[in-house]
Amino acid sequence: MSLLPESASFEELVQDYFLAVRGAGLMLSALDTELLTAWAREGVPFEVVARGISRSAEKALWDARPGEPVLRNLRACRRQVDAEIKKYRSLTAGAGEAPATEAPSRRRKALSWEETRHARLVDALEDLAGREQALAPRVAWLRGTVLASIPGEPAAFDAQEALSFLALLRALPFGQRREVWRDALSVGSEQQVMSARARRLSRRFRVVAAVRRRLGVKEV
Repeated sequence: MSLLPESASFEELVQDYFLAVRGAGLMLSALDTELLTAWAREGVPFEVVARGISRSAEKALWDARPGEPVLRNLRACRRQVDAEIKKYRSLTAGAGEAPATEAPSRRRKALSWEETRHARLVDALEDLAGREQALAPRVAWLRGTVLASIPGEPAAFDAQEALSFLALLRALPFGQRREVWRDALSVGSEQQVMSARARRLSRRFRVVAAVRRRLGVKEV
């Protein structure tokens, strides 16, 4: 998700991701830095916080005026990021454990964060296939290829999810693809001072968000 050095800290990764998704700015404010430090103390993977940021940005994306950043500051993401941290903790705490009240013969392994997200993504795409018959073959293809295996880490799931929606975009008729691209690139902003990597990340975020909006696929 980032081309920062492997030695980059959690704080550097989150700041890099936030500014790329925001599409503007070079550094965080003192209050944002304080919040970022608090998230770092939570000890969760960077991708969990990044997911909260992207979901916050996606909700604000369509209200942004031309040339205006999607998010004003990192604090605007606090509620969604805290919710993602809570989800991650609740799932990882129970992963591999079965309720003690169940009989041993009926106990099931609790799903991990990645397994839960993967199952929700598959369900969302199956629902899409039922609503959009023209996309059913592409969903079936995704089930047998991109989604055939369950990712073992948050970063792998993020890549799997993005690839799935980009594949669905390519399956749309040309006119609809053009509309999605136009919608995606007409909102928010990209400052020329951003790195080439940050601009690519910003565009990918907006395109995937536009595809989800066009297809009516809610958060998974």
